[in-house]
Amino acid sequence: MATFSEKTVNQPRIALLGMEPAEISDLMASLGERGFRAEQLLEAVYRQRIDSIEHISTLPQPLRSRLAEEGVCVGMPAIEKRFVSQDGTVRYLVALADGQTVETVWMPEGDGGESGDGSEAGESPQGEPRERERATICVSSQVGCAVDCQFCLTAPLGVKRNLTAGEIAGQVCAVLKDQKVAVGKERINLVFMGMGEPFLNYENFIKAVRLLVEQVGIPESRMTVSTAGILPRIADFGREQIRPKLAISLNASNDELRTRLMPLNRKWNLASLLAAVREFPLRPRERVTFEYVLLNGVNDSPENAREVVDLLRRMKAKVNLIALNPGPGIDFSTPTGERVAAFQTILIKAGIPAFVRRPRGRDIYAACGQLKRTVEIATLPAR
Repeated sequence: MATFSEKTVNQPRIALLGMEPAEISDLMASLGERGFRAEQLLEAVYRQRIDSIEHISTLPQPLRSRLAEEGVCVGMPAIEKRFVSQDGTVRYLVALADGQTVETVWMPEGDGGESGDGSEAGESPQGEPRERERATICVSSQVGCAVDCQFCLTAPLGVKRNLTAGEIAGQVCAVLKDQKVAVGKERINLVFMGMGEPFLNYENFIKAVRLLVEQVGIPESRMTVSTAGILPRIADFGREQIRPKLAISLNASNDELRTRLMPLNRKWNLASLLAAVREFPLRPRERVTFEYVLLNGVNDSPENAREVVDLLRRMKAKVNLIALNPGPGIDFSTPTGERVAAFQTILIKAGIPAFVRRPRGRDIYAACGQLKRTVEIATLPAR
């Protein structure tokens, strides 16, 4: 078995970001270093978020030079571009080591605008602006996406590759560093709802979650992962000791409509999906979130709402309603506020908690369903 210190022709760089404590300990042992050096590296990479071996001042210079010679690097993704919305949302174009890019979104003062009473994220109930108390980071798990949801701008990209655990966790570290966030002093939420289907990159996603909880210090209770419904992985996810909350991308009230909007439904239909969710082991006071993107005249009628009620009846669930965020090449339109409110009212009257997600960063293609590595920004209404 090759060790970390063995040289090969065209040796790939060894990224510390993505390594768990045992792996970094093995690396230090292979270089003849004592165990405390591993803790120094963990502190520097995950908690101080230092982006270069040369800048880790707790390590002696000879060791820093040796690590560089061995091809060891921190592996922090580079922020290539930033786009700032009128509402304070920031969309980051994040460059990876092989030249691929993904998008990561920073949403200050709120969790993406979920609201049941009409109040905007970032305001008090009286409408007064708040200090920055919390923020949400939307994280990508793949370069592109293979699921092909017909209303999502990421779908036409296809899937290029899975992200490594280090690239997933590294997005969070890069954004926290850029925003100068002190984890523990500010409330940071993570949503794995960016580019890609996390459950089609399951092992790397779960490893990244462990690193973000145990090394970066973000509690799993402040994390949510969204899946289109990869049934075998829903079962695996329920057995994890450390796991975010579960969200299911529903988006339709019957199989015919869901198959049209989400071709994945041909493999795992609504009956099998909901059966898997009913078997999912929820923690005390936990609910599964169902996400429902409302498309004008397609899936947003009162009849659709009543069908959703029938699907979710007697489940420990809540529904996040998302009016379509528009974009070029999307053959659907955004419903009016009145249609959204009518849909929400039917769910609430049936006893299903339902919330309307306020769009964040729509004007810079940062809102739900808009991520496609857009570099030139067209003028879109923020609404």
